[in-house]
Amino acid sequence: MSVEAGVPEVADVATSGAPRRSPATKFRSLVANRIGSAVALVIAVLWTIPTFGLLISSFRPEADIKSSGWWTFFQDPAFTLENYQEVLFGRASSGALATYFINSLVITVPATVIPLVLATMAAYAFSVLEWRGRDWVFVGVFALQIVPLQMALIPLLRLFSSSGLLEPFPFLSVWVSHSIFALPLAVFLLHNFMSDVPKELVEAARVDGAGHVSVFLRIMLPLMAPAIASVAIFQFLWVWNDLLVGLTFTGANNDIQPLTARLAEMAGSRGQDWQLLTAGAFVSIILPLIVFLSLQRYFVRGLLAGSVKG
Repeated sequence: MSVEAGVPEVADVATSGAPRRSPATKFRSLVANRIGSAVALVIAVLWTIPTFGLLISSFRPEADIKSSGWWTFFQDPAFTLENYQEVLFGRASSGALATYFINSLVITVPATVIPLVLATMAAYAFSVLEWRGRDWVFVGVFALQIVPLQMALIPLLRLFSSSGLLEPFPFLSVWVSHSIFALPLAVFLLHNFMSDVPKELVEAARVDGAGHVSVFLRIMLPLMAPAIASVAIFQFLWVWNDLLVGLTFTGANNDIQPLTARLAEMAGSRGQDWQLLTAGAFVSIILPLIVFLSLQRYFVRGLLAGSVKG
């Protein structure tokens, strides 16, 4: 009798750890998921339609672009590659983006690598190394984020102009400027990620005789790969799409101007060549799209890092 009476008690204890969801709770969860998915789908469609229209317009003849909307393409399809040919290899007054594309690549790669290397080492110094005044210095670096970018452009330009370095190193001012402006935020983000690494790993490596260089290269960098990739993507996109810094420090020198500066002038002095902007826009997004898709898995891991504790 006692055994039979105890069986239900054991069953209740075994199932008590898994709380049962009421039908109403299940229904609300299902509706919420469906509504969230529907809203996300609507946002994705609204975001994609203009881009899709821009893509179609880039392949339409000039007369069709200037006389009708892109949606009329499906009534009488007409393809042409003249816009891309003019944009990439045409006359300098209307296109010739191939040279500016290379200039943007020369500007963006060093302007992404330099602050990323410096910020990673600075984050290690702020989160792992123990030294006097560390917290105050980090607060100072963090406070530099509030300095408006526009306030430093003219002083930096005068500094480089008076140094005589612009002639032998024409891209140096752009590299240094982008690196300076990116360092405070990059140090702050990487420091936050590196602070979440368990201190026991560093202590164990130090007990085994590893120096700070070995700890940094063999422990921190592999663990920080998602965070570094996330910061690299942001910095690459910021520099690639930048117009203000590139235009300020390159001036009217077409040999070193970035792609964005040329796109701003592509429509012509009277706006007569605006049909070329559609093709130029897609030329400018090719490389950022490749970079983002290639580092997407690291980017997602970097965004989710630290969101779950324990």
